[in-house]
Amino acid sequence: MTDLLAALLLGIIEGITEFLPISSTGHLLVAERWLGRRSDLFNIAIQAGAILAVVLIYRQRLWQLAMSFLRRRDLSLHSTPSQSTPPQTASSQSTPAHAQAPRDYAYKLAAAFGVTAVGGLLVKGLGWELSAEVAPIAWALVLGGVWMLAAEHFAAKRAEKLGERSTITWTVAILVGIAQVVAGVFPGTSRSAATIFVALLAGTTNRAAATEFAFLVGIPTMFAATGYELLSVMRNGGVANEDWNALAIAFVASAVTAFIAVKWLLQYIQTHRFTAFAVYRLVVGAALLLMIPSGS
Repeated sequence: MTDLLAALLLGIIEGITEFLPISSTGHLLVAERWLGRRSDLFNIAIQAGAILAVVLIYRQRLWQLAMSFLRRRDLSLHSTPSQSTPPQTASSQSTPAHAQAPRDYAYKLAAAFGVTAVGGLLVKGLGWELSAEVAPIAWALVLGGVWMLAAEHFAAKRAEKLGERSTITWTVAILVGIAQVVAGVFPGTSRSAATIFVALLAGTTNRAAATEFAFLVGIPTMFAATGYELLSVMRNGGVANEDWNALAIAFVASAVTAFIAVKWLLQYIQTHRFTAFAVYRLVVGAALLLMIPSGS
């Protein structure tokens, strides 16, 4: 297999898995065992492509949150479309039904990111490194699938008790920040799965609202992590021998596939639970565990 084809496949894998609740890190670490390990700059590039896709999808929402700080009053959203109605436009798709004031929402995004940033720096300071072994990734996929099924069940029970709630509370924001740190420490956990289900269990019972907050807080988190890694690579001289053609192909592939994957997911969760993703994790994790004894 040529390097360009391998780069294309790795970009597609990153784009599909980064924001779906199935773990991009786990999939990439396993894929690199067959397609060849890539440079740190390559991994930064494909992650940047996925971030760009989400920024484009949520561009109107991000602009609304930014503009809320220029208004004298923080106005609440007045549009409250039904969750069961499929979105008609990009803006309606990226903005679930809630009446939370944009500035208050932005403060809670900042709080979640702040918790993640502090936790991430502490983890880095302790010298924690991601494991590249298949076994812990496989177990994380399996246990994560079981946890998702249990969390889906309890989240549904909580929704029945509390009703449809789209507001992001301070408790949800702090817990989502902590969930991002935990997901970053254990490959195979999935940042999106951890943050979405923490939000659902903590009281934001609307799946679209929980998903939006998880994705929006992921933007500054991933930008910060990408910037940190890029500076590290540049300081260590890791840019000189890079295959820029392969990197460009992977970046574009990641951005395009992430855009399609996130747009699809935002429509899918309007009428479906996350059960299919939990089953997928169980199947893939079990398959990897069965392959380990054979030396694969």
